[in-house]
Amino acid sequence: MSRKFNVAVVGATGAVGEELFRILEEQNFPVGELLPLASAKSAGSEIEFNGKRVKVEELTESVFDGRDIDIAFFSAGGSISAKYAKYAVESGAVVIDNTSHFRMDSNVPLVVPEVNPEDIAAWRETGVIANPNCSTIQMVLALKPLLNLYGDIKRVDVSTYQATSGAGKSGMEELVRQMQDFFAFKLDESEHKAFSHQIALNVIPQIDVPIDNGYTKEEMKMTNETTKIMGTNIPVSATCVRVPVLRSHSEAVTVTFANSVKVDLEQARLALNNFENVEVMDNLEQGIYPMPIIATDTDITYVGRVRKDIFQDNILHMWVVADQVRVGAATNAVRIAQKWIELEDI
Repeated sequence: MSRKFNVAVVGATGAVGEELFRILEEQNFPVGELLPLASAKSAGSEIEFNGKRVKVEELTESVFDGRDIDIAFFSAGGSISAKYAKYAVESGAVVIDNTSHFRMDSNVPLVVPEVNPEDIAAWRETGVIANPNCSTIQMVLALKPLLNLYGDIKRVDVSTYQATSGAGKSGMEELVRQMQDFFAFKLDESEHKAFSHQIALNVIPQIDVPIDNGYTKEEMKMTNETTKIMGTNIPVSATCVRVPVLRSHSEAVTVTFANSVKVDLEQARLALNNFENVEVMDNLEQGIYPMPIIATDTDITYVGRVRKDIFQDNILHMWVVADQVRVGAATNAVRIAQKWIELEDI
């Protein structure tokens, strides 16, 4: 590809923003002008990209004027996207938004490129393509090949084990600080700000705010986003849990197929392993299965512990792990941009 694209990154100094720069480099993405944007507090700092130092500018309503930005990645929180994304769109950019703000907007495509690339074509309606929730992304990457194989998923039950990086840099820093305090015998004095409870040596069965049905907002994101991405009304019931892991989310997923389906484990493993950016690691006897330390800093969704239910032939259980900063955020956003360029034939 000879053409280069002018790229803006909103939230340039955050965890996802920093990862975006890494992935754009690794993928040799054809970047022309790079415009890192952040709050006034971070403006003036520098990021490194392709061996050069680039100054971070303040995000303002006029910062896109006259810049000829082609692609604007937004990763600075829903309220920032709500306020500023329109200015990027008005300047002629396609916005790839990594927040929850646009995800359930019926006019905005919600995309995992391996699963529903055809939806990208709807970007022209609003100028925005939404990046799904990190836990949803890795789950649908494992569900799609099984849907292709068996044709009908009746229900999905999932429990997530979500790393502290899901709460950004502050979440990871809080876990590290509390563990340091534990070894200094002063954990009882350690503050918790990123999470509602102590995260070190603990698990917290709540992510995001509760809603009236007894679920949390995070859990309902998985339910609603899965339907929108996969284009079929699959009932999803989620329990989302924060665990004391720095990076990479894990999920225990139970998939119930139509009553007529008899799960074949070898077929299921083959379908999963042959799917784009999914890899099966599954040998319980040898202790081979996905773990956060394997998935971290990779762009693969790993699947293991694949097994049939012991009571019903139409139920499959599996364990799914991916780096949610990359696969669940930055990598998916870059893959959307790559697919957008391909489909637009620019």
